Parts: sequence; structure tokens; C-alpha cells
Amino acid sequence: MLLIGNGKVFTRDENNQFIENGAVLIDGKVIKAIGKTEDLKKQYPQADFKDARGRLVMPGFINTHMHYYSTFARGMSLDSPPATMFSMILENLWWKLDKQLTLEDVYYSAAGPMLDQIKSGVTTVIDHHASPYAVKGSLFKIADAAKDLGIRSNLCYEISDRDGAKIKDEGIAESVDFVKYCQEQKDDMIKGMFGMHASMTISDSTLDEVVSAAKGLGAGIHVHSAEGIEDVADSLAKYKMRVVERWYKKGVLDEKSIAVHCIHVTDDEIGMLKDSGTAVVHNPESNMGNAVGVSPILKMMDKGVLLGLGTDGYTADMTESYKVAGILQRHNEAKPFVAWGEVPTMLFENNKIITNRYLDGHVGTLKEGAYADVIIVDYNPPTPMDAGNINGHILFGVTGRHVDTTIVNGKILMDERKLVNIDEEAIMARSRELATSLWSRI
Repeated sequence: MLLIGNGKVFTRDENNQFIENGAVLIDGKVIKAIGKTEDLKKQYPQADFKDARGRLVMPGFINTHMHYYSTFARGMSLDSPPATMFSMILENLWWKLDKQLTLEDVYYSAAGPMLDQIKSGVTTVIDHHASPYAVKGSLFKIADAAKDLGIRSNLCYEISDRDGAKIKDEGIAESVDFVKYCQEQKDDMIKGMFGMHASMTISDSTLDEVVSAAKGLGAGIHVHSAEGIEDVADSLAKYKMRVVERWYKKGVLDEKSIAVHCIHVTDDEIGMLKDSGTAVVHNPESNMGNAVGVSPILKMMDKGVLLGLGTDGYTADMTESYKVAGILQRHNEAKPFVAWGEVPTMLFENNKIITNRYLDGHVGTLKEGAYADVIIVDYNPPTPMDAGNINGHILFGVTGRHVDTTIVNGKILMDERKLVNIDEEAIMARSRELATSLWSRI
């Protein structure tokens, strides 16, 4: 057993407890007890003791929409003309990069940001992958990286029609194989979903295939939804309905599915998202970077949509999305008083609700019986801090690099800023070699 003590413990449980000089007792994969340090030390004298030295002790961060495969674009230069619309970004960057990925590239493009996640206290990730000419085995490669590095993961392959029927079929087959594998493993460290790219790259026949396969396995569907206005225009032209409406009528939306972005949605579509119980994930930095618009998250949350927060591959640090999500809404609305409550709810409450839909156990909370996904954050507050204002302290005072220790499923992955049993230099050196080779092929 491991006892983390002398910390400022923020449980994020139903009572939102703050325990000054608090402690968390970890027994195997789960949390066994929460309480005062002196009390737990007396009750469990045999436990190994880790001194938090007054630092914050919290649940690890959760990212509900990530793109590991985008990693090798970092620092890459292309000769393409400047993009004037979102579809040009897809065609000139992402759809050139993903076609060049090999299975080894897939592993290392996941391993790199996984290291960044460990260093920034992100313990659980829901990822959305694409590698059209290395489909078979791609999700298993990412799962290998997740197992090797210790990140709790939920993975899917991005099925679409954009690369032809053969690759579409391979995407469905990979999804079926991986979801079945995860179900057989019965391990909350690795889960699988079905993924689709977007309405504009999914025909009705493919959509029906994916829905049938997913429902047959009791799996959810993870799909970009009304991210760019082109997606809406395409759906209206081809199907005489908007994107979310199409998903709703075709059976995509339910409590196991995730609709990402939802920028260009109507009030009726927001009602469909709410009625179906579908989770929506907001990715503010990516949306701003792609100039696709501002998601109406305040309206969606007011209408009761379950809204989480992701990074869309833009960063591995959830505190970045946390900071940007609020100021984007305040800037867009020209109202300095909005989004102070909604954004913390997205990150600290809804992300765990979304993630726990796919698990037998629980993450995102420090309580007895929950999985031991715990971080220690080196933040010495300049003003009083308690359960009522911790979100403000994190907003204005904490970044991912303040995380000193990251524990996932009871295993220490980083201790006092040092990675444990992880050869970072070897991983990053090989990643650079593979990225250089990939750049030469584009």
C-alpha cells in the first residue's frame, strides 16, 4: 500500500471535500481510504509513505477528445497554399499526413504525447485515430503504447469513405476486432469505440454499416459533428438535413456516443443531443486555430447537454483547454461574467461522467473504491484556497507542468518530475527519426 500524506487533498467527490493535511491511501489499483494524515498513518503504519509536503493532491485530468496521430505534424512545413477554409486544412495537412503513417509511426506518434500527458497530469484519454494505409492493427499499436506507458485509454478508428471502399471496410474490421478485444479483456485500462470522421465523408450506406456493427457490440460511436460549416452544407445538399439531425435519425446518437465540436448546431439539434443522452466534447484551442467558429457551449449546457472538454490533438495539457474555453466564451459573448461555472463543470465533473460510461469502475474522483488515478501538483497559493475556490486557483495559477507526481491505476508513472521506468530519450529519438522519414514522403 502507498499512503500519500501531508497534502491539500481535493477529492472531487459528491461532497467536494477539501482536506488540509490530508492523505490518500492506495491499495493496488484502487483508493482504500481518504482522511487526515495523522489518522491514516496510525491506521496503516505498514503503508509506504509519500510526503506531499503541502502540495495539492487531486484526481488526474481527463481528456475526452484527442488525436495522437497528429503528433508528427509538429514543426512540419508544407508548400500548400494558405488555407482559407477548414476543408483545405484537412486536404492539405491532415489527409496528407495520415496517409503516410506506418504502424511504427502510429506507435510513436502516440507515445510522444503520452509522455506529455504523464508530465501534465493527464491520466485518462479518449483518442480518435486515422492511418488509412496502415489500418489493420493500428488501434492495437496505440493500445501497446498506452500499456507500455501506463495511460488509461479509450480508442477508436476514424472510419470514412474518403479513401475508398477497401479502406472503409478495413476501418470497420479494425473497429470490430478492437472492440471485441477490449470486451474480452475486461480491463478498465483499455476500452474501444467505433469512430467516424464526419458527415461529409460518410455515405448513408457506410453510416448504416457502422451503426449496425456498433449496436451489435453494444459500443458507442465517436464522431466529429458540424465542426466546419462545410460539413453542414454538405449534409443539407446530400441528405436535406443538418449534421446532428442526420446522426439522430440514423441512430448514431445515444449515451455511449460522443459528438465532437457541435459548432454549427441549431436549437432543435441541441434538443436531439439532450434527448439522446449523447456527450458533446468542446475543443476550444483547435476550434480557434482552425477558425471554424465558436461552439455554443453555454446554450448546450443550459439545455442539459452533457458537455466535456478535450484538446483535439492541439495540446496534451488539459489546463490549456480549461483556460482557453472560458475566455473564448467571454470574448465571443462580450460578457465578462459568463462561463465561470460551466467550464470547470466540463473539465472536473462532466469529463469523468463521460469516461465512466465506458468503465466498470470509476475515475476522476478521490474516494474509497475509485481507481487510483492521482496527481500531486506543486502549487503554493498566494491567497487562501479551499474547496470553493480551487477552480480559480487552477485557472490562474496552475499549468500541467506544475504536476510533480502522476499515478495511474495505482502505478507511479512520474515521481517528483522524473519518469519511472520509462526511457524518454529513446522514445523521443526514435520518434524524431520516424517523423523525419514521414516528412520526406509528403
